[in-house]
Amino acid sequence: MRFTAYIRDRLFCIVTYVTFFLVFWLMMVAFRSPVSLMRAFALLLFFLAAANLSWDYLRKRKFYQEFLYNLASLDKKYLVLETIENPGFYEGQIWHEAMYEINKSMLEHLKGYEESIRDFKEYIEMWVHEVKLPIASLLLMCHNNRGALEKKYVEQIRRVDSYTDQVLYYVRSEHTENDYIIKEVSLADLVRKTALKNKDDLLENGIDFSVEHVNVCIITDAKWMEFILNQLVNNSMKYKKKEDSSVIRIFAKQDADKTVLHVWDNGVGIAAGDLPQVYKKAFTGENGRTHAKSTGMGLYIVKQLCNKLGHGIEISTIAGEYTDVQITFTRNDYYFRD
Repeated sequence: MRFTAYIRDRLFCIVTYVTFFLVFWLMMVAFRSPVSLMRAFALLLFFLAAANLSWDYLRKRKFYQEFLYNLASLDKKYLVLETIENPGFYEGQIWHEAMYEINKSMLEHLKGYEESIRDFKEYIEMWVHEVKLPIASLLLMCHNNRGALEKKYVEQIRRVDSYTDQVLYYVRSEHTENDYIIKEVSLADLVRKTALKNKDDLLENGIDFSVEHVNVCIITDAKWMEFILNQLVNNSMKYKKKEDSSVIRIFAKQDADKTVLHVWDNGVGIAAGDLPQVYKKAFTGENGRTHAKSTGMGLYIVKQLCNKLGHGIEISTIAGEYTDVQITFTRNDYYFRD
């Protein structure tokens, strides 16, 4: 709260003080009052006016400075009223009561909005679970009648299955802590399940799928980690080179305090300008427009899940040569403690 701004705001009051002083001064001159009395009156009026303005300014300055400081410090700005005391001046009390009612109304609307979003997400999750059953049945029928159906139909059903999985995990990604179970998991088992799930696509696309040095155990949630691996393998298949033989290598490197899982492919890679943005929601980049239809959600969900699970993720790539996605699992000494 600036003093100059306060003085400008109180200009009418100051003009009133000055006018009152001049009127009384002229009256005292007209009545031939002693000079000493006139000087005493002038000093008294000056000090009363200065004391009144200073007291009013200081108490308001203290309140508004505390308010602005707390507002700047909070991430959730709407909680600022909980951090300040009720002001000791009347205008401030009116402002505080008005802000309280506005804040209360906003929170009520926000609560209703959050409930509607939660209900919608629950419905979507339930719907995905229901629709997964006929999709699984269609995939089984395709597998049992592989020669009777054209490849393009089977491919589209698999894409529908992949997208429904993506929707399910996206809905759950904001509240994974309610669904995951952190325990010691065999990385080899996770890779094997991922390979089995994608074996038909790997064979049909002629992709050499190589697995090395994955006989290690990591601390994670098996279901969420399997989804992450599946997304990465699907990305490798989606962005493979058409003219060259394609390779996907999955291998792990283990140190004393961490295990780093690599999902490497010799596909089209990622443009240097796109790399910093690949985790953004709905970002498709150059590859999404030129090589394959992309929702831009796969790596976004993978990043969110890795953050929730406490795993690091990093991508090394050279456009036109390779992409190497590295997921880091740190050692949890507390988990292993007897």
